[in-house]
Amino acid sequence: MKIAVIGAGIIGITTAYELACDGHEVTVLERRGAAAEEASFANAGIVAPGYVTPWAAPGMPAKLIQHLFSRYAPIKVGLPLSGRELAWLWQWSRACKLDTFLVNRAHLQRLAFYSSERLHHITANLKLEYERSDGFMMLLRTEKDSKGVQPGLQVLRDAGVAFKELDPVAARNIESALNPDTAFFGAVYLPDDEAANCRQFALLLKTEAQRMGVKFSFNTTVTHVLPSAGVALGIAGENAPRQFDAAVMCAGLDSARLLDPLGLHMPLAAVYGYSISATIREPLNGPRSAVMDEHYLVAISRLGNRVRVAGCAELGGSPDKKRASSLQTLYKVLHDWFPGAANLSNGVQEWKGARPMLPDGPPIIGVSGIAGLWLNLGHGASGWALSCGSARALADQIAGRTPDLDMSGFGVGRLRT
Repeated sequence: MKIAVIGAGIIGITTAYELACDGHEVTVLERRGAAAEEASFANAGIVAPGYVTPWAAPGMPAKLIQHLFSRYAPIKVGLPLSGRELAWLWQWSRACKLDTFLVNRAHLQRLAFYSSERLHHITANLKLEYERSDGFMMLLRTEKDSKGVQPGLQVLRDAGVAFKELDPVAARNIESALNPDTAFFGAVYLPDDEAANCRQFALLLKTEAQRMGVKFSFNTTVTHVLPSAGVALGIAGENAPRQFDAAVMCAGLDSARLLDPLGLHMPLAAVYGYSISATIREPLNGPRSAVMDEHYLVAISRLGNRVRVAGCAELGGSPDKKRASSLQTLYKVLHDWFPGAANLSNGVQEWKGARPMLPDGPPIIGVSGIAGLWLNLGHGASGWALSCGSARALADQIAGRTPDLDMSGFGVGRLRT
């Protein structure tokens, strides 16, 4: 089939690659001038399937209120909120119920483990080389932090995932550069998880997809979708729509704009994330792989000769305005754990990206209900960890095959309004 993929982030590129593997004629349409320029650009890079969990969790609404006026808060709200964002918050708060959360977490982790397997398969099969490091450590500042992760650890036990609960001495034996002046209660170490450069992987896979015949059309804005004999896509600056047998929506937040006129009202919200990236000043003072400060929900990862600090969740606000307190939180956490590791005097990249999040957590993968139009969207902060599995599962559905992944919980029907 002749298939259009709308969006060239990590979701769009992995989707295009998997469709090309199945022999389809694929064209990727991207409004930016290059691939992986938005949410995929400078994320934390963590691939930790057991850590993937819905943002809609018990106790989160109370935490949101609690952190409204905190200086170093992992969650922020940019006021005023739009009517759409307020509606999203209402749906999100309802999804925070324990029974709903447990179901959605199970769906997400099932996809995350499948996706990690697919990532490793692609990497080995194509012999891709990109910045990555093995291991992932959750740092627990207080006993309260330790108690808070126990339900998640039970999930890992039930799934047979390898991890170790460590005291501070054992944690420092693994991450020897941890600041000796920062006291903490303990840690959880997952040896089979990793940190990896999402954008590097995306660009490498884009090149492989091009070798297989995938065409990338950049600076190309899709203005509307027209169901016809197949799918027709209106393009800004072009008089006639482009005709395809099918199309896959992987446009992140922009998906809502394109789907609304079709009667598909996707409750997507921008939950912004921040990161800072800087060269490592002294390798021995930097992280070996990746750590997560569980108190501030900030990740510090080593990507080649750089350190990246990523975190904070901000609902509302402007994509162009960086909140100073959110960036200060990242600098604080870096200084707490790895002081002097990064060269912060010049060349620091400060980034803010919009993560397209659905209120209950799992993405939508599969049919849209409109002939020829497929969906692969709403991955939120876990797009990198979920991308390869989502793409393969979608390609299998388009081919009429039953995916290796149980697809219950990822259908569009659960979010129809």
